[in-house]
Amino acid sequence: MTDKRIFDAIIVGGSYSGLSAGMTLGRALRNVLIIDSGQPCNIQTPHSHNFITQDGKTPKEISTLAKQQVKEYETVEFYDGLVTEAIKTETGFEVTSLNNDSFKAKKLIFATGVRDIMPEIKGFAQCWGISLIHCPYCHGYEVRNQKTGILANGDVAFHYAQLIKNWTKDLIIFTNGKSTLSQEQVKKIEEHHIPVIEEEIVSFRHENGNLKEVIFVNGLTFQLNAIYTRPHFEQGCKIPEELGCELTEQGFLKVDMFQKTSVQGIFACGDNASPLRAVSHAVATGGIAGAVLNNEMTEEEF
Repeated sequence: MTDKRIFDAIIVGGSYSGLSAGMTLGRALRNVLIIDSGQPCNIQTPHSHNFITQDGKTPKEISTLAKQQVKEYETVEFYDGLVTEAIKTETGFEVTSLNNDSFKAKKLIFATGVRDIMPEIKGFAQCWGISLIHCPYCHGYEVRNQKTGILANGDVAFHYAQLIKNWTKDLIIFTNGKSTLSQEQVKKIEEHHIPVIEEEIVSFRHENGNLKEVIFVNGLTFQLNAIYTRPHFEQGCKIPEELGCELTEQGFLKVDMFQKTSVQGIFACGDNASPLRAVSHAVATGGIAGAVLNNEMTEEEF
């Protein structure tokens, strides 16, 4: 596939939100190209939860079935590769892949997710998505009533403590350095008998990503089964910013309620445009992006 015929839309990213957008546009008889490099952020997460009809399935099972279903729509095509460049043209946009293949489209949808930046703690990356988790709605039921940690500080740690208290009463906060919790927050945390450890963490001992204990710089250890944490992240693809798309203060692509970015003709959906990192939410926003894009084109064409 090396021609430059103009698609109605190119979707950059073929995971949950991208596939959802692709299905919506395929059902609207739009000519669509989905470009995907095959590296979703939840690649090592063993099971996906809180997505009705798919609860407990592996992320790969869900995306594989989704792709099979989207492929049934004759106007939707797939390209395996990484988009490295995109430019604005007189008729829309042109994107170029790492293999130097170029494709044109009237509209773009970025479903490119985010890239987590792992802290320099030995074992963190291996446990991420398995026993170091970010979302109690996605993973909390599986570790309910177990000894659970919170690796965070300040407002984030306090929010996690409030939220996770409903899943387990056996909680402990690791600030990994001097606490930045306010006096008011500390008082509330103490009322709920949640210990706070400020010692720096040097590593996590684990077996195949399953956490066994936290090891501190002073040599002390703490055994537990799961830790909630929220590492820093960056956009999974910088191209929307290069095209002029604005970011929010939190670092997400700025979109309106219809998944439109600040640049006319460019949409974004999924994790790159929302802090709600869940498969169900990605699918929902992909469907919105596809429907609104199609509606925008019908108004332009009518």
